[in-house]
Amino acid sequence: MSADRCLRFDLHTHILPKDYPNLRERYGYGGFISLEHKCNGKTIMMKGDEFFREVEPNCFDADARIVDMDDTTVDVQVLSTVPVMFSYWAKPEDCLDLCHILNDDLANVVKKHPKRFVGLGTLPMQAPELAVQELRRCINELGLAGVEIGTHINDWNLDAPELFPIFEEAEKLGAAIFVHPWDMMAMDKMPDYWLPWLVGMPAETSLAICSMIFGGVFERLPNLKVCFAHGGGSFPATIQRIEHGFNVRPDLCATRNKRKPTEYLGKFWLDSLTHDKDMLLHIVKLMGENRIILGSDYPFPLGEHEPGKLIDETEELSDEVKAKLKAENCIEFLGLSKERFL
Repeated sequence: MSADRCLRFDLHTHILPKDYPNLRERYGYGGFISLEHKCNGKTIMMKGDEFFREVEPNCFDADARIVDMDDTTVDVQVLSTVPVMFSYWAKPEDCLDLCHILNDDLANVVKKHPKRFVGLGTLPMQAPELAVQELRRCINELGLAGVEIGTHINDWNLDAPELFPIFEEAEKLGAAIFVHPWDMMAMDKMPDYWLPWLVGMPAETSLAICSMIFGGVFERLPNLKVCFAHGGGSFPATIQRIEHGFNVRPDLCATRNKRKPTEYLGKFWLDSLTHDKDMLLHIVKLMGENRIILGSDYPFPLGEHEPGKLIDETEELSDEVKAKLKAENCIEFLGLSKERFL
């Protein structure tokens, strides 16, 4: 790989182990994801006894992923688990055990292909002490760059005091945190039209951002590195409404943090997955050219099928800015060295 070529890092990609134990048998209760590999090469993800999703071999096969990466000129994928695997609802010790399974497998993929993959672990966030323990293992023992977490943890939003020690430890370790929606709000109100993914996910991401701003997490931990999926969801389109609400009802909005929400723009990252040139330009202007990172949601259909194509085709962005969005910002966010991948 030429040192002067513009690299392409994809922050937002998901992976599963090809095989792992029967979790119902392992833990003594159901609700977990199991995999059924079919002779046609497809794999069925079952959630308990219900169909969840059909996936291709590229969801767990590193070699298949590398073929796709080469076809779409992606140099490096940042790997994280599929959010349905978070299992925050499970017993803490069982979730920790599952995190070990997922994180060890992901770390092994990175170890085998260190120039093509970087890893983000998963944590038992419902048990903060165990989460801190696994966070340290992810960074110090497995060599991962950070972790992926959900937009809420059961009944806790991300401003919950119980979660603060996890964020505090992440800042101390220099670990990156990628926030991805899961367990979308009001799913019982959205049974049709794939609305939990189309409406619920963007709302979840805005909920997470607002919780961390209003709850003072960014204020108390100014060096915490957090990136939010899907271009920040509905947050970038509604930030002025959020700011106006803060100004007119500080009695409701400024109870834990007196600083305006807009003061935190540029203090965290968003991925580039907006599906729209005008929205991409909006978030670059809103957050700054150093705070947007290419993310595709590979290998799923709601993602960008040619990672970085929207960035490439946005003429209003200079080549210098495109280089930042496609690689440099990701390298900074994850605390990596560019030379590792050359």
